[in-house]
Amino acid sequence: MTKRVVSVSLGSSRRDAAAEVELLGERVLLERRGTDGDFQAALCLIRELDGKVDAIGLGGIDLYLVAGGRRYIIRDAQRFKEAAKKTPVVDGSGLKHTLERRAVGELASFFDWPRTRVLLPSAVDRFGLAEALDEAGAKVLYGDFIFALGLPIPLYSLSFLQKLAFLLLPLFTRLPFSLLYPTGKKQEEVREDWRARYYAWADVVAGDWHYIRRHMPKDMRGKTVITNTTTEEDVAFLRERGVKRLVTTTPRLGGRSFGTNVMEAMLVALAGRELGEEDYLRYIDLLGLKPQVLDLEKGPSQEEA
Repeated sequence: MTKRVVSVSLGSSRRDAAAEVELLGERVLLERRGTDGDFQAALCLIRELDGKVDAIGLGGIDLYLVAGGRRYIIRDAQRFKEAAKKTPVVDGSGLKHTLERRAVGELASFFDWPRTRVLLPSAVDRFGLAEALDEAGAKVLYGDFIFALGLPIPLYSLSFLQKLAFLLLPLFTRLPFSLLYPTGKKQEEVREDWRARYYAWADVVAGDWHYIRRHMPKDMRGKTVITNTTTEEDVAFLRERGVKRLVTTTPRLGGRSFGTNVMEAMLVALAGRELGEEDYLRYIDLLGLKPQVLDLEKGPSQEEA
């Protein structure tokens, strides 16, 4: 019997997709359904799917923001999780903390991390990745103030960012989520502004795709982007800007990579229960999940799998 996983996203419905995969002897149908930033429509869709699918992923919003081992629940996202009474609802944070953290070590053959400058637009959305980059010795610019709040305050110390997060996240997680993150049609906007100088500084831009894309300058020659949830249209966008290499931390299925929330929901569906960190690591090993590297300077037919 085919298991069914649906990602309910606050993002654009233009990015909707479906794919069927066979994993560990079971078939799983993965779907992504965007609600164009409509919170009420997303709530209704979750209630409609509850009990009818094996797992639900939350796209375009996090259940938690994380800093230094502490999790802060986002009030708007909590409403989505509580809307499902029977079906597990996950946001991808379990995989972000494990799969993306592990990816840094697996990419050491591509990058000499201590000599690499990395722009991470949102560290509290990708704290596992932030910690792994810090441990690898990379020179990291944490752009949370720049990209989430529009303040020209670059941070280069993870420990300092963590202290600020302890002070500010209890407040920020109570704000309307749309103030912190682009939803709906805002995800399709590209604004080249003063933030372009931080892209110019970096060798690698890593983290959430919508934060990365929204302020990406036209000249990205020689740079690498590490992210997930990229469509064929996104890959073309990166090529136009001269990006050298795209690394996706989740597998590409049917021409696109699905978000960590979809992949996490897939694992929950396979297990039949919600999972902990050790469970995710075990499944990552069982399925052989590794970063996928696309050399964008080659033609599409020459890209690495």
